[in-house]
Amino acid sequence: MHESGCFVLPNPWDVGTAIYLRHLGFQALATTSAGFAFSRGKPDGGVSLDEMLRHIGEIAAATTLPVNADFLNGFADEPEAVARNTQLCIAQGVAGLSIEDNTGNNAEPLYEKNRAADRIRAARNAIDASGIPVVLTGRCEAWLVGSPDPFRIALDRLASYAEAGADCLYAPGVQQPKEIEQIVKAVAPKPVNVLVSGFNCQLTVSQLADLGVRRISVGSGLALAAWGAFLRAAQIIQKDGSFNLLAQNAASADLTRIFR
Repeated sequence: MHESGCFVLPNPWDVGTAIYLRHLGFQALATTSAGFAFSRGKPDGGVSLDEMLRHIGEIAAATTLPVNADFLNGFADEPEAVARNTQLCIAQGVAGLSIEDNTGNNAEPLYEKNRAADRIRAARNAIDASGIPVVLTGRCEAWLVGSPDPFRIALDRLASYAEAGADCLYAPGVQQPKEIEQIVKAVAPKPVNVLVSGFNCQLTVSQLADLGVRRISVGSGLALAAWGAFLRAAQIIQKDGSFNLLAQNAASADLTRIFR
């Protein structure tokens, strides 16, 4: 799927949404760490490794579609631990997984470049040792952590992650067409994933495909769309005593038929 063309990789946050996206005809799925965390009443990054592994396994088992795991920073700092956790993730039945360079530490939000590349290399070695052709995505979080000059940082780091063995490259937050095009060229022929969620939703599939993007994900976008509808309906019930927004609900009978 990554070799030619461009495909959308939507992000369910539970079994029901995974099944429904398969029903719509999508060809692959990806988990969303934020969407799952919010469903557990936790902030993004607030779930444990064991919770995440169970969730990833549930999504992978819910459908025959290939599933890419949003595996955050591999739930470890050291490359050796990233490799061990990558093995655990592979065992959940995923077709792909991503490792990001976000430390979770506000004082030093990104791992030092060489260390970040070593972490990708460790995940690559774990995948190769498994004998399972899992797609490894290397993520640069420069935009999401508010780095100065995120484009320059991402361009440099993604090339490094490609050399370290990442199959696909991803810098969530990039939205300018010229910057996307330059990232695509910098890591070619390896494919690039672009996030479309809120801040850059004006870009269409065809526009991104024309820029050379191979894969498009929506991250927590669908989960936040559901939360948006829930928040608006709940707030108007509490504030005005009106149930009008419930008229826009999905039909229970339709969902029952799909899940039957």
